Amino acid sequence: MKEVTTMFIYCLELHLSLPAFSLKEKRGIIKSILGRVRNRFNVSCAEVDRQDTCGVAVLGFVTVSPDKTIARNALERLEDWIYDGWPDVEITGSQITEL
Repeated sequence: MKEVTTMFIYCLELHLSLPAFSLKEKRGIIKSILGRVRNRFNVSCAEVDRQDTCGVAVLGFVTVSPDKTIARNALERLEDWIYDGWPDVEITGSQITEL
């Protein structure tokens, strides 16, 4: 008989206010954040909205785990890490959702 495996998928949506006055500056900040997040945390991530507005960004992060607590805590740590690592980037909104 096949064993059933449970997995939990969690998503973090971050709304950011950026110190960018051009799309080129914005891309540099976003590319830096996403690249470092991919290297440090085991998540998938992308800019998911407001791509054509230079002063703001919406980033999405997704993780999968067999444990709800581990998945949620990973995204909470990720948010704190961005807050601490980019003091000039303001987190204006944040939501963690179980999918």
